Amino acid sequence: MTPSFTAEAAAFLPDLQNLRRDLHRNPELGLDLPYTQGRVLDALEGLPLRIITGDALSSVVAVLEGGRPGPTVLLRGDMDALPVTEETGLDFASTNGSMHACGHDLHVSGLVGAARLLAAHREDLPGSVVFMFQPGEEGPGGAAPMIAEGLLEVTGEKPVAAYGIHVAPGPRGVFSYRPGPAMAGFGALDITVRGRGGHGSKPYMAVDPVAVLVEIAQALQTMVTRQFDVFDPVVLSIGKIHAGTANNVIPDTAHLEAAVRILSPANEVRFGEAAERLAAGIASAHGASAEVSWRMEYPVTMNDPEETAFVADTLGGMFGPERLLPMEQPLMGSEDFSFVLAEVPGCFFFLGTSPDGVDPETAVWNHAPQVLFDDAVLGDQAAALARLAWDRLARG
Repeated sequence: MTPSFTAEAAAFLPDLQNLRRDLHRNPELGLDLPYTQGRVLDALEGLPLRIITGDALSSVVAVLEGGRPGPTVLLRGDMDALPVTEETGLDFASTNGSMHACGHDLHVSGLVGAARLLAAHREDLPGSVVFMFQPGEEGPGGAAPMIAEGLLEVTGEKPVAAYGIHVAPGPRGVFSYRPGPAMAGFGALDITVRGRGGHGSKPYMAVDPVAVLVEIAQALQTMVTRQFDVFDPVVLSIGKIHAGTANNVIPDTAHLEAAVRILSPANEVRFGEAAERLAAGIASAHGASAEVSWRMEYPVTMNDPEETAFVADTLGGMFGPERLLPMEQPLMGSEDFSFVLAEVPGCFFFLGTSPDGVDPETAVWNHAPQVLFDDAVLGDQAAALARLAWDRLARG
């Protein structure tokens, strides 16, 4: 008999909210999260879990071994914050110059809730659950190091499925999902143009790398709209340009860095080849040279169609079809859970968390200093994760 996870979670919702708000007051960045790791360990203390902490990062892996034999399911919550100065005005706002502006404080608290729910029914649990508390999702990336440290083998077998929830502005309590690509892969493009420096009054005696780099920057935007299918898009944003030391000196080099979002593995290769060809051609036309570095940092977040259908059926049965909203298009943001989904079939889906008085249609989005998340959803968030693990284990 399936436990009543929603009712049980509602009973300890205040505990989850208190945890979330404490984490929100004390955000940490990157892979080293000593305070956050300590709070997670405290919150899991007393539960029948096998705890493994990371060697190279402040991760926590908690393993719940059920009283009945069965496979393994993985549930994930990321823990790190962003280098954003908070402007929400909340009475539990961060004051240390960083902010949980992507809702990871809710992810941690919801996953703790799922662990409490499933641990309370361990004897009837038909298999094992791995709770993945991950640092570094916002960068430099914590999922790959956790996998390298044995995350997917902690029960002696690879999980049969993996699930994660991401909170976002939207109608509160509504779950959004899509099969296939759910979020874009993220790549980093660096281009250095090498020219010949000189005096600003005599550009004809130099090879100006700044002018060449500006032309390349403009041409890159044309390239992604003319060489790539609009229905398999590439989004390129140049975030950094650097050249020179004075306004009357033509420098030897100029450099740009861009973030690139891609929805298909094929375009990972095609984009690098196209960017190198374009940069080299433009630079050569001006008597300069270009060095291009292209690397994918996060793969496409790819939801397994069968697991996504299972998530939709399960959540619809729990909360009603009115709280389900299929996504028409993927999000062009990127997600570190993609490394897990590249190894294990699963589903990464979203939960609307706009508070009362905030219009979900116009709400500021994740990563903004004013973004607000209503932690009243934490009970349902925990129950959803617990139920997905329970029912998926029951399927074998």
